[in-house]
Amino acid sequence: MKKLVAYITSSYPEKSFSIELALALGESGVDTLEFGVPFSDPVADGPIIEKANHKALELGFKFSDLLDISKAVAPTVDSLWMGYFNNFYQQDMKKLLPLAQELGINGLIIPDLPHEEALLYKDLFDANNLANISFVAPTDGEKRIEEVVKDAKKFIYMVAYTGITGSGVAEDLQPFLSSIKEHTKTPVFVGFGVNPKTAKDKVKGADGVIVGSSFIDILLKEELSYSDKISKCSELAKIIKSEIN
Repeated sequence: MKKLVAYITSSYPEKSFSIELALALGESGVDTLEFGVPFSDPVADGPIIEKANHKALELGFKFSDLLDISKAVAPTVDSLWMGYFNNFYQQDMKKLLPLAQELGINGLIIPDLPHEEALLYKDLFDANNLANISFVAPTDGEKRIEEVVKDAKKFIYMVAYTGITGSGVAEDLQPFLSSIKEHTKTPVFVGFGVNPKTAKDKVKGADGVIVGSSFIDILLKEELSYSDKISKCSELAKIIKSEIN
């Protein structure tokens, strides 16, 4: 069974909604949740997720909101934190990672932390039994791929194309996937540009997909009630899970 990872922007539009949505997604086929930490300059994210980030900050997001959401959801649904390094660094990594483990979080996704710098925190992640999700991109050469994936845990985030999240750009991923899998047995999940129309093709040869913009697009529709947003996101999760399997 191929896996579905869903990204949601923490505390958008509010904390209680995020908790309710996350639990509903877990019941609708989502295997792992990414709790996005709102940031003013989310450089790896497309305009949809960027807009949700900015709205969450305007509404007063606090890091403590992320902790409250995690405490309510992580014991039930496999959960990760996705954010830019400054958000985590400001919390003091030596204190934050033990707290993440205590809350039931299983890893972090930090798109702007280069592999070489991530190695500085490897022992701290290992000591707290947390994965620091590794990224590989089509621009990576064979030696680079081998280096990045050799100690990868939980799954490898394969960037589906050289760009930002939220686009459905088509490309042949098979040679890239084969190159990654020559060097690791860690599952490879495809992110960037995954939606109901592209999921079936994107997942070929991979072990799962990561979907963000399609869910956030629903959350940004102000004409929808909270219950409608949760219903539509749940239905989307079921559709994508069916498409990839």
